[in-house]
Amino acid sequence: MTSVELDAYIRKIPDFPKKGVLFYDITGILVEPAAFVGCIDAMSALYRDRGLDAVAAIEARGFLFAAPFAVRMGIPLILIRKKGKLPGKTCSKRYQLEYGEGEIEIHPEDVPQGKQVLLMDDLIATGGTLKAAWELIAAAGGVVPEIFGVVGLPFMRYEQILAPIPVQTLITYQSE
Repeated sequence: MTSVELDAYIRKIPDFPKKGVLFYDITGILVEPAAFVGCIDAMSALYRDRGLDAVAAIEARGFLFAAPFAVRMGIPLILIRKKGKLPGKTCSKRYQLEYGEGEIEIHPEDVPQGKQVLLMDDLIATGGTLKAAWELIAAAGGVVPEIFGVVGLPFMRYEQILAPIPVQTLITYQSE
């Protein structure tokens, strides 16, 4: 499925979660099986011959795309969750939000040492959460060769935050 075809399933919702924000809602892809399969097909085609050893996904919508991708690729799925959601030994990273601070965690033993881990989320805006996730994966011994998002908003300047890691998206919006 092409980015133009997928774009038809992205709902653009003005003034959510607050006035002046245009929200890009990926749930339109999820409720249409053909679009969802087309999205996973496109993701798999991008990474089929890249030698990935695992995929790591950000809670919660990143899981929705990463899980079928991991199954299709035959690689492990590493969960990156909000603080307090993973049992056992974890390592965590704090990061800045627009209004406050967030913290994410990972099970360090899930990260394959010295191996290629694709970092994935549904939508890339500022890149702050993904940068914290990339740092967590690196601290646990993994290598992030690229960051993937179904939707990218480069006008939010995520490439500056995530440099030098390359960023790949299926759908890119150049402005609000």
